[in-house]
Amino acid sequence: MQKYPVASEAALYAQEDKLHKDLLIFACAFMNLAVVLWLAIYWIMGLHFSANVPLIYQVISVASLVHFLKYKNFEVFRFVQLSLFLFVPFIMQWSIGSSVTASGVMLWALLAPIGALVVKGWRDSVPWFVAYIVMTVVSGSFDYYLDSGSNNGVAMKTIGFFFALNFAAMSSIMYFLMRYFVVKMDKIREQLDQQHQLLAEEQKKSERVLLNVLPSSIAQRLKNHQGLIADGHADVTVMFADLVNFTQLTESLSPEQMVGLLNTIFSGFDQLCEKYGVEKIKTIGDAYMAVGGLNRDSADYTNHIADLALEMRQFVVNHPELSRYGLGIHTGIATGPVVAGVIGTKRFIYDLWGDTVNVASRLTDEAVEGVIQVDKTTYNRIRHDYAFEPPATILFKGKGEMVMYRLTARLSGEASGRFRASGKFRAVLPPDIPEQPIP
Repeated sequence: MQKYPVASEAALYAQEDKLHKDLLIFACAFMNLAVVLWLAIYWIMGLHFSANVPLIYQVISVASLVHFLKYKNFEVFRFVQLSLFLFVPFIMQWSIGSSVTASGVMLWALLAPIGALVVKGWRDSVPWFVAYIVMTVVSGSFDYYLDSGSNNGVAMKTIGFFFALNFAAMSSIMYFLMRYFVVKMDKIREQLDQQHQLLAEEQKKSERVLLNVLPSSIAQRLKNHQGLIADGHADVTVMFADLVNFTQLTESLSPEQMVGLLNTIFSGFDQLCEKYGVEKIKTIGDAYMAVGGLNRDSADYTNHIADLALEMRQFVVNHPELSRYGLGIHTGIATGPVVAGVIGTKRFIYDLWGDTVNVASRLTDEAVEGVIQVDKTTYNRIRHDYAFEPPATILFKGKGEMVMYRLTARLSGEASGRFRASGKFRAVLPPDIPEQPIP
């Protein structure tokens, strides 16, 4: 099966965590580069007090980055950086004067809630956004009540230039920060989608395996996490088919040959069960168990089991590989109530219990090669559509004598109609079974 280079879910979460760290380092580096530019411009303009603020910011920012790279404490690094993003722009503005003379430098503080949004999540970004709004209101109050209207010697063209520079630089940082975040998240999302697709494919495979082990209705109940599964069925038709001469044959076959031969036989039986709409229950060594009537999709489940038994016999007789080994089959069929359920927690199995199961098993044991034996209930239900030999009795342990019938063939439509009218017919038999009159 093809292997896909898809990360596990834990690895994808690790990638997301790494993305948060890379984003904050990216923002930290961008801000420090901007600070270098601002520091040079402020010194050239002679605003030495204001120049100390970005210098202190850069020292603290770089120190927190070194601490993170050494000790891997992302929580401390994140708190320090977001705090610097939030408070330093307002301190710079207050040191210069008003929002106008500072050219709106407080806009840089918006990076704090935006950064918290992309590296922590929307819930954790709310306090940072509230703090940004509060600081903005406080700064606006200072401008309104304390500003004298002077520009502290800064020319209006310089103020205008810094407004444009602040807006351009801040907008660029936010754009590239969000772009980097979106690109990386798209890659992670693609990996998640691919992982989910593979998981869905594996789930389908698991469901197919489950449906091969259990009836579909039972498999659905197990998927729904139902506890103990036990059902009573008032009327079903149970069939056992046992291979003849297989035990002796296994002594001369290698394990691969033996398993391959059984697989050929039982795979053919599985296809026939699907053809007639009956449920395969299990295999027991070289025996095969099937039942009709569990899902009530059809009222003719007893006929379907009879047709299945006849065609299984033909399958064994006519298959070239099986005929070469001289294999045969004998079958027992019984109709009546059963209890069905799932047992076990590991390698669980869906099974049937009850007198009907025991009767079908005993009829199989009593049958010789090529014979299909049915109980009286089954005979009474399908006797107008099939040919039978005269009844016989067998001694059943715990039940005494029991009447059983040997099913030989399905009647043709014309023969079945004549039988229903007069009680006499000629059986339509497979070519390998000699035709015989039925009284």
